[in-house]
Amino acid sequence: MRLVNHERNAMDLRTTPVHLGLGSRAKPVEGFAWDPEVLQAYSAATAADGAEGRMVMIFDGDGPGDHWESHPAGDELVVCLSGSVTVTRDVDGVTDRVLLGPGEATVNPAGIWHVVDMEGPASILAITASLGTHHRPRTDTRPAEHLGAPGPEETP
Repeated sequence: MRLVNHERNAMDLRTTPVHLGLGSRAKPVEGFAWDPEVLQAYSAATAADGAEGRMVMIFDGDGPGDHWESHPAGDELVVCLSGSVTVTRDVDGVTDRVLLGPGEATVNPAGIWHVVDMEGPASILAITASLGTHHRPRTDTRPAEHLGAPGPEETP
């Protein structure tokens, strides 16, 4: 995994996210993978950006999300590009659902647990404050505080 300083070619945001950092810098994340070692390397490479750093990525899917997540360092913007998605949030024990169609977006506030369900084939664009992100397996309709271990991208 490495951050690229000046990429001039087209890139696929499904496989190569872009890190938005301090100084209005946009750096493609070459060699990115949802692997603990790569996530730790990404966190280390972007640590200087602190809570201001953002990851931009497209996700394709079909069906319910398999985990809850929370981004304590900042808000997350979720944009539906195609299909239909439901974003479910657990706000102080109250379930909040937002249905999105193409071109529609919602903001997941910092620290709020949420999950994204794709209603059939769908694509979303996420702009995420990734510093300290927490993940919990989806075993119920709400995230249980005792489930799961900290994700590899979490800071100690």
